[in-house]
Amino acid sequence: MRILLVFCFALLAGATLSAQPDIEKKIQTQLILAEDGDVVTLPAGTITLTNTLWLDEKRRVVVKGAGEDKTILSFKNQTQGAEGFKVTNSSEITLKDFTIEDAKGDIIKTQQVSGLILQNITARWTGKPKKTNGSYALYPVQCSRVIIDHCTAIGASDAGIYVGQSDSVWVRNCIAFHNVAGIEIENTTNAWVYDNQAYNNTGGILIFDLPDLPKKRGGHVRVYRNAVTKNNFRNFAPKGNIVGKVPPGTGIMVLATHDVEIYNNTILDNKTASTAVISYYITENPIKDKAYIPYPSGISIHDNKYSTGKRMPTWKNKMGFLFWLKFGRRVPHVLYDGIQNPDYLNPDGSVRPEHRICVRNNINGTFANLKADKKFKGISRDLQPYDCTIPQ
Repeated sequence: MRILLVFCFALLAGATLSAQPDIEKKIQTQLILAEDGDVVTLPAGTITLTNTLWLDEKRRVVVKGAGEDKTILSFKNQTQGAEGFKVTNSSEITLKDFTIEDAKGDIIKTQQVSGLILQNITARWTGKPKKTNGSYALYPVQCSRVIIDHCTAIGASDAGIYVGQSDSVWVRNCIAFHNVAGIEIENTTNAWVYDNQAYNNTGGILIFDLPDLPKKRGGHVRVYRNAVTKNNFRNFAPKGNIVGKVPPGTGIMVLATHDVEIYNNTILDNKTASTAVISYYITENPIKDKAYIPYPSGISIHDNKYSTGKRMPTWKNKMGFLFWLKFGRRVPHVLYDGIQNPDYLNPDGSVRPEHRICVRNNINGTFANLKADKKFKGISRDLQPYDCTIPQ
């Protein structure tokens, strides 16, 4: 009897393996034929896929697995396409309740989607984090009304959760670790990033505006109630990526964007820069985009909790080594490069209220103006000029 059972299980296993191409074809056919309001159900089990799954020009479609621990889409043997799952030119799309892993490029990419929900999804590269992993685990770009909720991102060589050139975005209740950037909001307007955990990345949360992109200006970003801890992982970004300049040990970094409020976060044990506010000039990359504004403005950092004790800035990054030379193991938690846009100044040299950098009411919130425009000479720790609030 036992031998018969073993034989039967072996037959079932063989049938599952041989049926993989049929499952892949069935899923993609469902995506192609999906009509308004349809639910595409992904079966339980590990499904090996060789080609990108693609949903294009659809409305009100839900793609639903049996659960993150039950439905696993594996692209380890992918031979065609770059992304794992791609959604384009669509509206009111929900992807939920599955794990997706090891795509050649980005794991889930959505472009030109209005009304997007990514919920209860684990997107990961298995094995050790490495530069040959894809850039982004969850990657909405040029989208609007985006909700990323209760998702996990692991192993991205750029950003685990990345939202680019989008508008009206909520990233909440997510976990990001072993990425170069845990969560990145780039050239995106009206974003709320809250109740997330970003740990063991190179940088925890990045809010960037970059040049040479179709959408020129981001801003109006709120970052609150996040746990941003021990983001000291090595930087494994491929050479030339802008995030390759982020020093290991970065908690939150704001680069060249405006109207950002960072508050009620727990920012602990990030060894190089707990919170940094910098201009694009710090990257030392040339700026060819004449419409680009390389300065941060209207930044408010308040009521956050920082760690106590000594930290050791990285020596494997130019910025980190500079911090060590200037501060040793006492790097201030809030760092501002001090490079100001002349257009933001009043005739008396003061900064207009809406463009100020404000830092106040932070627990253990030591501060330094790095005076980068003066070759880091005369660094000031005086917080008084930055004890302010930003007009709403």
